[in-house]
Amino acid sequence: MPDLHEVNRRFPFPARLAAGALALMTLVACGKGEAPAAEAGGGKMPLPEVGVVVATPGEVGLQVELPGRLEASRVSQVRARAAGILQERLFREGSDVKAGQPLFRIDPAPYRAAQLSAEASLARAEANVVQTKALAERYKPLVEANAVSKQEYANAVASWKAAEADVGVARAALTTARINLGYASVTAPISGRIGRALVTEGALVGQNEATELAVIQQINPIYVNFTQSAGDVLKLRRALEAGLLKRSSGPEAASVRLALEDGSEYAQPGKLLFSDLSVDPTTGQITLRAEVPNPNGTLLPGLYVRVRLEQAQTTAITVPQQAVTRTQQGDSLMVVGEDGKVSTRKVKVDGASNNKWIISEGLKTGDQVMVDGFQKLQMLPPGTPVKPVPWKAEGAPAAQPAQPAGNAPAGDADAAKKS
Repeated sequence: MPDLHEVNRRFPFPARLAAGALALMTLVACGKGEAPAAEAGGGKMPLPEVGVVVATPGEVGLQVELPGRLEASRVSQVRARAAGILQERLFREGSDVKAGQPLFRIDPAPYRAAQLSAEASLARAEANVVQTKALAERYKPLVEANAVSKQEYANAVASWKAAEADVGVARAALTTARINLGYASVTAPISGRIGRALVTEGALVGQNEATELAVIQQINPIYVNFTQSAGDVLKLRRALEAGLLKRSSGPEAASVRLALEDGSEYAQPGKLLFSDLSVDPTTGQITLRAEVPNPNGTLLPGLYVRVRLEQAQTTAITVPQQAVTRTQQGDSLMVVGEDGKVSTRKVKVDGASNNKWIISEGLKTGDQVMVDGFQKLQMLPPGTPVKPVPWKAEGAPAAQPAQPAGNAPAGDADAAKKS
C-alpha cells in the first residue's frame, strides 16, 4: 500500500481539487446528453408495415387440374401393298411430308410385265369382238332368207356377246395391273411428320403380308386425352342444377391450358372437343379430349401434361396463395383487425383460380388479409399492433404509404431546411 505522505507530496491539494471538479463536470454533461436523446424519439417506435389485401367477393372460374397424355391427331402406318424388293427410300427420316409424296420404291419390273400382258389380252379380246360381230351381222339377212339355220345365227350372236364380255374382263385385268404397278411406288397417305424407316433397301417386303415401312403422325393440331372422376362430374352437374354454380360463358368457356413436365404453361390454349358417354368400369373415370394448336412441333405424342380446365363459375373471395398456410390440421391465414392487431383465422379452401385460393368459409367482405411481412411478426411480441399497407403482386409497382410530417427522417428534414 503506498505511503499517504508520499501521495500528498506528489499531488498537492490544489491539483487534487481540480481533478475532482473535472470528473464531476463530466458526469453532469453525460446525464444531460442522454435526456435529449431519449426525448428525440418521442418515446414511441414506428409501427411495422405489413402488406394486406381486402377480401372482396367476385366472379371466379372453378378450374380443375387433371393428368393427360398427348396424342397425334392423325396416325398412318405406311405399308407395302406390293410384294418385291425395296429398291430406294425417297424421304429424310424425321422430316415433314405431304400427302401423295413418294416415300419408297419397290422393284416395278414384275408389275410392269403384268401390265403389258393385260394390255395384250385386252387387244386380243377386242379383236375377237370385231370378228364375232361381223359374223353375226352377216348371218342376220341369211337367216331371214332361210339360207342359214336359226341355230347358227343364235350361236354367232352368242359368240359376239361373249367376246364383248371378254373385253370387259381384259379391261379389269389391265386396271388391276396398273394399280399393282402403282403400288410399287409407296406414297404418303396423309401429311405429317414421318419417323424412321422400319426397313432398308434390299429387303423383301409385302410377301404374304403388308409390311410396315414407316409411320406418319400429324401433330398440328395435337390431341390431349385426360380423365376425370365420375363422382366429380356428378357433383358438378348437381351444383349447376341447384344454382350453386353457373356454367362458364364466353369465348374461353371450353378452353383448356396445358402445364408441361417442367412446370411451365404452354402458351397457346386448346379447346375441349368431347367427353366420353360411358364410365370406365375399372377406374371409374370419364375420358375427355381437347385439341391444342402445335405449329412449332413443341408438343410431342406420348408426352405427360397437366390439363387445367375451367368448368364452372361462382361468386367467392380469392386471396393470393402465399397468404394461406395449409397443414394437415386445416387451412389458416392472418387477418389484421381494426385495432391493428394480427389474428389467425381458420378458413376453407375450395380450389384455385389464377394462382389464388378460393375461400368459401372463414372470411367476410372487408377483412384485411395479411400477405406479406410474416418475418416482421416473428421478431415482435404477441399482440403488437402493425400498420397495414396495400400489397402489390410481384412485378407491380408497390404502394408508397404517406408519412406524417412529424415522423420524417432527420436527413429529409435537414434537406428541406436547406432548400
